[in-house]
Amino acid sequence: MAGPSTGEDASLRPERILELSERLSAVAGEKIGEIAYVNRSAKMLAINALIVAARAGEAGRGFAIVAEEFKTISTQIDVVAAALESQVRADLDELTAIGGAILGHLRGQRLVDLALNAIEIIDRNLYERTCDVRWWATDSAVVDCVAAPSREAAAYASQRLKVILDAYTVYLDLWIADPSGRVIASGRPDRYPAARNASVADAPWFRDALRTRSGDDFTVCDIERVKALNDAPVATYATAIREGGQADGRVLGVLGVHFDWKPQAQAVVDGVRLTDEERTRSRVLLLDQNHRVLASSDGKGVLEETFPLDTTGGDMASYADGARTIGYALTPGYETYRGLGWYGCLVQTAEAEKVSATFRAGVKAA
Repeated sequence: MAGPSTGEDASLRPERILELSERLSAVAGEKIGEIAYVNRSAKMLAINALIVAARAGEAGRGFAIVAEEFKTISTQIDVVAAALESQVRADLDELTAIGGAILGHLRGQRLVDLALNAIEIIDRNLYERTCDVRWWATDSAVVDCVAAPSREAAAYASQRLKVILDAYTVYLDLWIADPSGRVIASGRPDRYPAARNASVADAPWFRDALRTRSGDDFTVCDIERVKALNDAPVATYATAIREGGQADGRVLGVLGVHFDWKPQAQAVVDGVRLTDEERTRSRVLLLDQNHRVLASSDGKGVLEETFPLDTTGGDMASYADGARTIGYALTPGYETYRGLGWYGCLVQTAEAEKVSATFRAGVKAA
């Protein structure tokens, strides 16, 4: 069955509620004004008729009675018109407020849904990273590199890591560190020479990975710039490398995988399904648990700006901020990945021609 035409789609837009109420308000005001104008003219004619009747004396007495009655009716019409204007105006104002509230709710709910979708895509992507690091830490070349350290073992492990990187383009580099925190092998030593023999002993991901209870566990840090990776922003996932590649084996070192955050996150915020018109007045954000901007559709404030997100509405909500509607969703996690308390967030400014005091009042009532 064919879908609705473009014209039908346009007629069903929620914004039509406000458009129609504004049109009705304008028409009602115009027609009531016309009634008042015609009635004023009729009243003037009645007054003139009374004057002429008075001058005519007894001969104009009957005409004076008709003119006086006409004047009374005209006064009654004024009362009815005033009451009509008062009631219609009140109802139209209420209709506009209700329409604004409905529109604000619908817009807010849509932004929440889009925000949730964005953070879910990131979560699913990062869940795969948790699988990768735990899997690759059991690779024999990786295990042998820390179990029996040698130049040859490190070279072979580096070669294996390069093979992985060639297949998994979402990573900048993979590092193998010994128990002291010294990087003894990496996948791209030519591109990132500073990684060779670098110390990660103080890196939270390294320390936390050493303390993992089994090969089923992993650690992850918030997005940070890593100097040895040319100051690129990365999400680092790590786990302990264990003897024999066994989940309960003795800890021999740590494998850290550096997820290339910027292009992957940018693809997510740019891929949110907005119309071309909406995109011009919308900002899509990924925020960490402290509301620091991790990614932004306009490319601004990444890892520098803290967005003033109001989360008093719960894990998923929307609210009005002046002419802006803000929708957000807290990460729900995915499979065994619980997430890091990040948020998807959309900030959308109302269409310029729709912004009015009445509309804003209606949105705030949502």
